[in-house]
Amino acid sequence: MPSLRRRWDILKQVSIYTDGACSGNPGPGGWGAVLSYQGTQKELSGGEPMTTNNRMELMAAICALRALKEPCAVQLHSDSAYLVNAFNSRWLDNWRRNGWRTAKNDAVENQDLWLSLLELSQTHRIQWIKVKGHANDAINNRCDYLAVEAARAASGSGFERQVAYESKNQEENH
Repeated sequence: MPSLRRRWDILKQVSIYTDGACSGNPGPGGWGAVLSYQGTQKELSGGEPMTTNNRMELMAAICALRALKEPCAVQLHSDSAYLVNAFNSRWLDNWRRNGWRTAKNDAVENQDLWLSLLELSQTHRIQWIKVKGHANDAINNRCDYLAVEAARAASGSGFERQVAYESKNQEENH
């Protein structure tokens, strides 16, 4: 049986970009994600009629990670300091140790989503990478477009909570 380190070394290498958007905060929101594996891209997006931008940032990461069919080594790129710093700066460790309270003793918002991300981080080996938003990163800009369009769709009537739209190899949309 291979060691744990060896097990991580043989995982499929997946790149994920995520973004969230909200029209008003709270208001209609959307999220977008682009997953890349061996030259193939898959786009995901979805939204909610009443949410916050931070929730949509977290939902983008959750839905992208849930789309993986097996444990993977993931480079997850996000322009959300809220998301990336929670892992890289160990905010989550502090929040859990403090009974889901912030340093100011306020209740941590979005605990339900953080718990989902913690569970997913046990399945996948995730490197959290902060990217600059609205810059010259084509994939991050594509995620922003998907999130904004999903937020627009969520503002219409009859939009169900967290509806995901999928498409493969969206080269023509870049």
